[in-house]
Formats: sequence, C-alpha cells, structure tokens
Amino acid sequence: MKVLSNMVRGLLGLAALVVVQGVALAQAPDPNVQHPDYADPALWLCRPDLKDNRCEVDLDATVIAPSGGMTVERYVAAKDPKIDCFFVYPTVSNDPGWVSDFSPDAAEWDDIKVQFARFGSVCRQFAPLYRQGTLRRLRAPSGGPAPVGAQPPPGFGGFSDVVEAWNWYLSHENKGRGVVLIGHSQGGAMITRLITQEIDGKPVQKQLVSALILGAPVMVPPGKDVGGAFKSVPLCRAADQTGCVITYATFRDRLPPPANSRFGKARDGLRAACVNPANLGGGKGEPESYFITQGFLNGSGGDIRPEWVRPMRPIETFFVKTPGLVSTECVESGDFNYLALHVNAVPADPRTDELGGQIIRRTGVDLSWGLHLLDVDHSIGTLIRVVRKQGEAYVAHPPQG
Repeated sequence: MKVLSNMVRGLLGLAALVVVQGVALAQAPDPNVQHPDYADPALWLCRPDLKDNRCEVDLDATVIAPSGGMTVERYVAAKDPKIDCFFVYPTVSNDPGWVSDFSPDAAEWDDIKVQFARFGSVCRQFAPLYRQGTLRRLRAPSGGPAPVGAQPPPGFGGFSDVVEAWNWYLSHENKGRGVVLIGHSQGGAMITRLITQEIDGKPVQKQLVSALILGAPVMVPPGKDVGGAFKSVPLCRAADQTGCVITYATFRDRLPPPANSRFGKARDGLRAACVNPANLGGGKGEPESYFITQGFLNGSGGDIRPEWVRPMRPIETFFVKTPGLVSTECVESGDFNYLALHVNAVPADPRTDELGGQIIRRTGVDLSWGLHLLDVDHSIGTLIRVVRKQGEAYVAHPPQG
C-alpha cells in the first residue's frame, strides 16, 4: 500500500506539472499576432518588474593584469539609477524559420548577458523580445540551410515589434526619464530606424540621453557630425554631451575592410560615421574590455579559445577583463570609415597576443564582417563609463521644452 500510495502521489505530481506547463504554454505569446501587447511580461527579457529578469545574472570578471596576475572583479548593479536603457539585441535566434518566435532560449539569454546586462550599473533596463530575422535567414545566402516555411509579409514582426515595445515603454514606464538606446547589428539597424521615424525632431528627442549604435551604419555627410541618417541627432564628441550617438564597426587593424565589406563603406555621397568610445574627441584610446572567457557571440566565431594568460591557468568566471590589452582608433581609408582594433602585443606580457572574433564559415574566415562579434565586448566598460557621465549631465541639466 505504501508503494501504491507513493505511485499515486507521483502521478498526481506529474499531472499537476502537466497542468502548470499547459497553463504556461497557453499563456505564451502568439508568434503570429500582428500587434503584440508588450504589457505581457513574457515579451521582455529585461524589465524591472520581471521575476525572471535576464539582466540579473552573474557578471563577475577575472581581471588579468599585464603581469599575468589575476583577481576577480565583483559586479555591482545600481540601486537607484536615474536613467533608463532600452536595448535591441542582434541576430542571435536559431529558430528554423525566417523570423524568430516569442519563445527565447539560450541564444537570446546569452546575448543579454554579454552585451546588455552590465549596463545595470548605470540604468534601469528594458530589453524586449522581437521577431527578428533569424541566423538561418542571414546565413542562407552564404550556403547555409534555407529557412523553413513561407517568408512573412513585409511589416510583420521585426521593426514593427520594436516600435510596439518602445511605445509601451514610453506610455507605461518612462515617466519623463532620460533614456539611452542601445543596439548591435540587426538591433543597431532597428535603433537607427527608431530614431529616424519615432524620435528625431519629435518632442521625445529631449529625453534621449544618447544612442549606442554598434556594428550597424549611421551615415553622415563628409566631415560632418550631423545630417544623413539623422537630421538633428549629432555624433558624440565629449563624455558629458547628451542627445548624441556613438557608432562604429570594428576591424582588426592589420585586416582593414575588403571591397565587399558589409560595414563602414560610403554610399550616396555619405560616409559611415565612426566614433571611438575610448577617445570621443578623436585619436587612439585604450577601451575597457570584457571578453567572454570561452567562445563567441551566436556561435559564428568557431570554438578557438584565446590563451588569456601563459601558462594557462583555470578561470572560473564567465568574463575576463584585460586592462591595456587592446587599443582602438577610427580610421578613414578610401571609401571606408571604421574602428581599427590593435592588440598591444608586448613580449614581457604573458597575456594573449591574439583575439578571435572573426566570422568563420565552412570555407574559412569571412573578412567582410571584420570583428563584428567583438563590437560590444572590446569597449563595453568604456561605453558604460560614458553613459554614466552622460546620465549625470542629463540629470543635472535636463533639456527644456
């Protein structure tokens, strides 16, 4: 009888689990809905009220000094940030179709950890799910498998979702606060379009602390800081400047953009803007980097692990921080403007002299992408430091009108 009783309890428990999962599945956002309701917490990866907030993760980093000494830096989130950050993530979805659904997995979660969660030290964080173009859609022209199913009609998901999320945030969460817009790659293109259509020249522009548009083009007239993509939103040239844009696309200094480069190329009489976060005024700088200890964003960079320190020792944290290891500088060459990254190889420095970060295809390295996978990693600490100063300037002297 005791065995039978245990079996009954087990079956009842299993039934309860199925019921709970069934409710969860029933409440999952419909991937075919035209206008998703972003009041639904399930449509956000990061939002201050979420029980499962993907921005609340372990962000401790192992700091590797030029001497080879290692210490652990503990991450500390801001307790009462005065500004907000709104993030649109890059192409990371491994869903089989043309666009992703509203069921996130490790691909979206890991990107939040790598590219956005750390901004919690300076701002409240908002990162909506959106039905993005998938990795399969991106890779198919290069010989990858074709997306499954029919291609959705224009205007379905993508930017439409981002606008829905942005408008919900403005109506329900913003309450007049300053906001930093952040996007990389596909997400950067979404932020550019959001500024162009929804912010530039409109009343809400006064609440723009800054925009970080990384690995996506922002076009400007030659020698100018405004015009082109945006009519009245200039490039940032000082850490306390607000209402401005930091943008760049990264290439290894010894491997500049090839003729078929996806980034940095002039078009229609305009140049691709480049702002070095480590030296906003121009020239070289040493950014504060946080690299993934093992692997690269979205699995496109192969599985080669940099030998962070020689002889190699165990590193327990997800991130490594390497003070002074790299330097960056905006370069203009021919039709191209880009951020050149240099590894400061020093014979006496036991740290790695080589970083990965390039896109790797079955046929080898795809140089047209440059160091796209490291666009955020190599300067995220510096970007956060700039955003902190911009936020302080905005709060001290909020725009009028």
